[in-house]
Amino acid sequence: MKKTILSLIVLVMACLGTAFAQKPDSLLVVPPELEEEHDEADSTLMLVRPIDTVDTDDRYVKIILFNDHTWDYIELERPDIDTTGLFEDWDIESIHAYRDVKISDLPASVDLLLVDSAHHFVAPIIGRRSSTFKYRKGRPHNGIDIPLRVGDTIRSPFDGVVRYVGGGKATGGYGNLVVIRHPNGLETYYGHLSERLVVENDLVAAGDPIGLGGSTGRSTGPHLHFETRYMGKPFDPERVINFDNGTLRDTLLTIKNHYFNVGSHYGMTDKQSKGATAAQYYKVKKGDTLGKIAKQHHTTVNALCKLNGITPKKVLRIGQRLRVR
Repeated sequence: MKKTILSLIVLVMACLGTAFAQKPDSLLVVPPELEEEHDEADSTLMLVRPIDTVDTDDRYVKIILFNDHTWDYIELERPDIDTTGLFEDWDIESIHAYRDVKISDLPASVDLLLVDSAHHFVAPIIGRRSSTFKYRKGRPHNGIDIPLRVGDTIRSPFDGVVRYVGGGKATGGYGNLVVIRHPNGLETYYGHLSERLVVENDLVAAGDPIGLGGSTGRSTGPHLHFETRYMGKPFDPERVINFDNGTLRDTLLTIKNHYFNVGSHYGMTDKQSKGATAAQYYKVKKGDTLGKIAKQHHTTVNALCKLNGITPKKVLRIGQRLRVR
């Protein structure tokens, strides 16, 4: 039964503490049963229609305001998420979960079903990559970067549950960050957001807005930093999504344990990926130069620069890791 506006005001002030959340031109689609037709013979009565909506603390429950000064609840369809095993090693205080899991603990390969007839995919954003999954300036860049405009909507690619939301000093270079865990065990990371639109433990459906693009944290310009991880281990997101056209590579994702290396990229053969996994690194010491390091490891300065994404004029830092093979 619809309630009066007076009771709504009390409810909003007591429970929500917010003003109306949406403008009339962005109303939800309301089922016909919430509209009341009056007797056409009585011209003094009007057709009762929804005029606005108010958010509640449950993203799937809204309050509908009607033009006769009454209101009612409407419950939106919730994502049908299989939570079996979803909350293992659940941690809303830390960016990374599964910190005690080693790559050697994982199977040689695992198959993850990404979509089916009941669960679909929506690209988080479509665009060219400005930086890929690789070593960058001697450090692992564990995701890909996609340029955008501040305020662009970022969406969840699959159904899932928000595990972590944070910003400021707590997230370091990530800036404003959202981490979503999906039912198949995959986790997706969204960094440098200007605004976070979800909170921990929120259910999200594929296509739901989870944040707005920005340039927070360690960033040289507006972009989305996007990561894919399994059991806490990052792998190339381009193994999952073709960001040029916003489509999945396949409905079934096979992850092999040699993918968990920043030198292993989409498009490589298994032999190439395993070779990248066997890469060798050197920690820079006092007095080292690129020429000296190249000579020690029987390679060239140009080869070192190509492996590490640097130039011959790069100033080395003591303790910096350089890939030498």
